[in-house]
Amino acid sequence: MKKIFITGASSGIGAALVKAYAAHYRQETVTFGLLGRNAQALQQLAKLINSDFNANAKVYTVDVREAKAMQAAADDFMTAIGTPNIVIASAGVSRGTLTEHPEDIAAFQAVMDINVMGMVHTFSPFINTMAKQKQAQLVGIASVAGVRGLPGAGAYSASKAAAIKYLESLRVEMKPLNIDVTTVAPGYIRTPMTDINQYKMPFLMEADVFAQKFIKAIERKRRFVIIPWQMAWLSRLMRLVPPFLWDWIMRNAPHKQRTEWDWL
Repeated sequence: MKKIFITGASSGIGAALVKAYAAHYRQETVTFGLLGRNAQALQQLAKLINSDFNANAKVYTVDVREAKAMQAAADDFMTAIGTPNIVIASAGVSRGTLTEHPEDIAAFQAVMDINVMGMVHTFSPFINTMAKQKQAQLVGIASVAGVRGLPGAGAYSASKAAAIKYLESLRVEMKPLNIDVTTVAPGYIRTPMTDINQYKMPFLMEADVFAQKFIKAIERKRRFVIIPWQMAWLSRLMRLVPPFLWDWIMRNAPHKQRTEWDWL
């Protein structure tokens, strides 16, 4: 029986991944741990995958910033269902931030806590038991935004750069435990998070298309993958740009809106 635990499952990339995995394993028994903050959306998703794909799910309405609550959810899932084969840290948030605005300090803190510490809180409870099984995989959702700093998105870029480095460290640490670690860095994916962007998003990809490519990358146990492939090439070029030229290119770049937000 396949067992997949995924955070940020109530919308966006997380919800798309749940549907894609349910369809992918429709000929097998698959049980999900669906974790997020929107209880209604999680319940609706659980009913959908059960009716359309005969997949089962346990729902957890938890904030990934709460380490004890994350531990409790993980313990409950492992007691009821067993140790997951795959744990996916998909919960994340994005918001335009500017350091000169004191009111943005709370947003900086929240973005870092959710996008980085939320990932740590997701993986930590499962590692000791996952090390006892033959096939185990931890997957973290980073972003191309973590490759270079983007103006107006200091919190988001910093959090995703930190996630990339954290996952790289974790990948080496988990090798002796026979746990594979994959970093997935999406480009622009059509989700509620990107719907608020008021600027052109190159190589914008639909969430269901992204989810299919994600599954292939995970099955191949890729260490680091950028989706779509066009953004992978663009990110390689971004790394080569010297700081003075990057500053010149970015000086008129569009900024993500500084808006009130909530995350799912």
